[in-house]
Parts: sequence; C-alpha cells; structure tokens
Amino acid sequence: MSERLLHRLAWVIVAVCVAPIVAAALSAFTGDLDTWREVLATVLPRYTRVTLTLVVIVGLGSAVLGSVTAWLVTVYRFPGARLLEVALALPLAFPAYVMAYAYTHLLDHPGPVQTLLREMTGWGPRDYWFPEIRSLGGAALMLTIVLYPYVYLLARASFKQQSANAFLVARTLGRSPVRAFVRVALPMARPAIAGGALLAVMETIADYGTVAFFNVQTFATGIYQAWFSLGDRPAAAQLSLCLLTFALLLAGLERAQRGGARTAGRGARFETMERPTLRGAAGWLATAICLAPVLLGFVLPAVMLGVMAVGSGQNLFEDRYLELMTSSVTLAGVAAVLTVAGAVLIGFRARTRPGKSSKLIVIGAGLGYAVPGGVIAVGLMVPMAALDNAIDAVMEARFGIDTGLLITGSIWLMVVAYMARFMAAALNAYDSGMATVPVHYDAIGRSLGQTGPRLLWRVHLPVARTSVLTALLIVFVDVMKELPATLILHPFNFQTLAVQAHRLAEDERLAQAAVPSLVLVAFGLIPVAILCRTLGREGTGRRSARLGTAMTPG
Repeated sequence: MSERLLHRLAWVIVAVCVAPIVAAALSAFTGDLDTWREVLATVLPRYTRVTLTLVVIVGLGSAVLGSVTAWLVTVYRFPGARLLEVALALPLAFPAYVMAYAYTHLLDHPGPVQTLLREMTGWGPRDYWFPEIRSLGGAALMLTIVLYPYVYLLARASFKQQSANAFLVARTLGRSPVRAFVRVALPMARPAIAGGALLAVMETIADYGTVAFFNVQTFATGIYQAWFSLGDRPAAAQLSLCLLTFALLLAGLERAQRGGARTAGRGARFETMERPTLRGAAGWLATAICLAPVLLGFVLPAVMLGVMAVGSGQNLFEDRYLELMTSSVTLAGVAAVLTVAGAVLIGFRARTRPGKSSKLIVIGAGLGYAVPGGVIAVGLMVPMAALDNAIDAVMEARFGIDTGLLITGSIWLMVVAYMARFMAAALNAYDSGMATVPVHYDAIGRSLGQTGPRLLWRVHLPVARTSVLTALLIVFVDVMKELPATLILHPFNFQTLAVQAHRLAEDERLAQAAVPSLVLVAFGLIPVAILCRTLGREGTGRRSARLGTAMTPG
C-alpha cells in the first residue's frame, strides 16, 4: 500500500462523513411547497422559539457555573478545594436523558420529595405548588448541570495560564477580588468560556432524550415525530435542514471566535500567584458553590439510580441485559475502531501534506460534530430507503425475489452515522497527541526508509498510541450514549442500552430504566476517570499538555 493510496482513503472517509449531511440538506427538497408552507405556518415558529430559549438558558447557565467554579478552585484555597477541582468534571459521565430519569423519579408527584412533603404537612395533592420538573425549565436544568464541565475544563485551563501581573495590579489599585475577577480575569478568559459555552449549546440542540422525555417541543423532537408518528419524511427532512442550518451557524461562530481571539497567557515575571486561603464563612461559601453542582450533577442522581435499580428487582446479569450489553459493546467497539482508523488516516494526510487541501479535509471530517444525530440519521435514511426500494423492485420484477431492507435494515448504516457524528472527537484526540511530536521525526523516518504505511505504522502510531487509545475510548463511550441516531436507524431486532432505557422511561417505567441507565453511566465514568486522574496530577504539580481537549472535540 502506497502513501498516495492512504491519502485517497482519507478523502474517501471524509466523503463518507460529509455525505449524510449533504443528503440531509438535499432531502429537504424532496417535498413539495405545500409541505414547506405547512411546516412554516404550524410547527416551525414553536420549535424555533423553544429551541432558542433552551439554547440561551443552557448557554448562559453553563458559562456562569463553569467559569465561577473554575475560578474558585484555580485561584483560592478553601476546604475541599483539591477534591472539588477533580469532582467538578464528574457530571460529564451522565447522559442528560439519564439525569432526567433520576430527577423525575425524585421530584415528580409520586416521588419521594413530594410524598414526604405531603406526609409532613398533611396537604392534599392540590393544596400546594411545586416546580414542574417536566418542563422547559427542567430540561434546561438537566442539560446545564451535565454540560457545564465543558466550560469548567476550558476556563480552568485558561485561568491557570493567565498572567498574574494584571490581576495583582488590579488588586493594588483597590479592586476587590470579585471586581478584579469580573474586570480582569474574566475578559482574558472569554475565548475559552465562549468556546465551552458554544460546545454546550451544540450538545443542547443535538439532545433528543431529555427534551422528548420532558415533552419539550424542539427541532430534535419534531424531526422524530414527523418521521415516526406522522410518517411524513419530507417534513422531517425539512425540519432537519432548519436544524442543520442552525447547527452549522453555531459551529461557524465557535470556529470564528476560537480563531479570532486568544486566551491571555502568563507573564514572564509572575508565572504563578500565591493562592490565598479563604477562611471562615468565605471559605465555606466557596465550598458550597463548588459542591452544589457535584451533588446535583453526579452524587444525587447516581444514588437515585442505584435505589431505583435495587427497587426494580431486575438482575443486571439476566439474559436480556447481557444481550443488550453485548449488542451495545459490539456496536460501539466496531464504530470506535473504524472511526479512529479513519481519524488516523485523515491526521496522517494532514500532517504529511500540509496546505489548504489538508485544512479542508480536517474541516470536512469534523463537520459532523456540529450536526445532531437525528439530522445525520435522516440524511442516511432518505436516500438509502429509496435505494433499498429500488433494489427490491428490480429483484422482484426480474427474479421474483423479495430482498427486503438490505441497507436500512443493517447495523452498518448505524456505524456510518456514528463515524460522521464522532469523527471530530477521534481526530481531535489523535491530533492532540501528534501535535507534541516534532515534524523532523517524519524526516528522520523517511531517511531510514520508512515511507507511506511504514511511516504511519512504525513512527506515528507508536508515538501517538496513548492518543489513539484515548480516541478509541471517547468514541466508544459517545456511541454507547448516542440516542437520536440509534432510535431512527436501529433494526427492529437490534436494541442497545440507550434505546432500552429510553423505551422504558417513555412507558413511565423509570425504576426499570434505571438498570440500563446505570450501565451507561458506568461506561461514561471511564473517560471521566482518566480526565480526573489528569486533573489530580496537575493538582500535585504536574502539567497536562492540553487539558480537556480530548473531551471537547471541534
């Protein structure tokens, strides 16, 4: 295999990743103008209003919560600061829809909180007001406490790299610590905070499980309802185009702000600043502020899921769940290996042939991260279903053979969707490792006769093996948790843990849904544990090359 063939394979992989996005856009024009007019007049205004409201709340909430907690644990010493510095990343392990199941069981009318309230007060069901968890506000809360770590990780890295000079000058000029933070540190960290918030926003518009469970009408739920409930595929494709346009605008905004603004770096003289100790009420207030998202985003839902799972009486090791775990792990493993293999080829092409074409190939491969899974699924299903029907018609007419669903009824279509969706995550994790390898390594390898595939196999991969393993792990967990694309594309006789949890929760069997949900959280803890280990090492004086980059693709 020559180096030229590897480069051609990289272009093929990019085409596979971009094709569902292009197909989703083109599928919107399969319907007639009457369908467009009906969508514009009925559901589009509501979906737009609700989606924008959710985006604003989650974006602002994640930015405030992530930046404040990052500042506190980075700059001050207070009770539990070192432990909380690591624990604040733990909510990343939870899919937002799993968090929704736990809090619904806790806060809904028959749940333990309202039951205890009625027992203590003697009130009847209509004698008091209680916040409704199944609402737009409830969905925003679930998404915020799951997604704020994106901002926290990037803001924390930014605060660690800031010059201490500017902050110290502000303090000597009479500014209080809070005003110095607002007027000096926060503006310098704006690119990192904005980048994290935009990542949270892109995850918000891609979410289906949370908003569907809370009956919040967004574009994501509209696509699924149009496809399955109404059987109106042109309307689903047109809603996908609207959501695709919104997602690509956000992706462009994120890339523009990341390229146009830089986080302020350290000064030459005061690289580090002595961390003051917060004592008394101030210290305990800082502890409470940082502890609250950990309790709400990890400890409490984990305990609730455990209680629900024990109370459900289900056995995790019975044949049904073992089959679900086998299916989920097999699917995620195959998708992770193929996606990371594609990312390695694309990264190899970009490194060995730098230039405009390499930038184009990387952007094309990473485009899927900004596109919700439901849009990618629609982009694959519409043309593949037409192709399946055409093949079946030809085989039936000429040979009398009913071929059925050859393409849309296979798991390989799901694998293609996962590759398109998560290629950016794999590519970013791989590149973060290769970026630390000097370019002259390639020249040395070539001078020793290691060209083409041998250069990749004997030079690049051994050096970047840790990054490759990280990429495999991240894509594996992302595929395990992916819900909208799996719901649309999975064959009727093939179930995953995510689909099973959603089906049970949809039928209001929350206790039973807790069992597959806990397994998903356990898998989600693996990359978060690796990240927490990195944070812990930093806390003892070691330095990570690119903190959080593997967890924030783009």
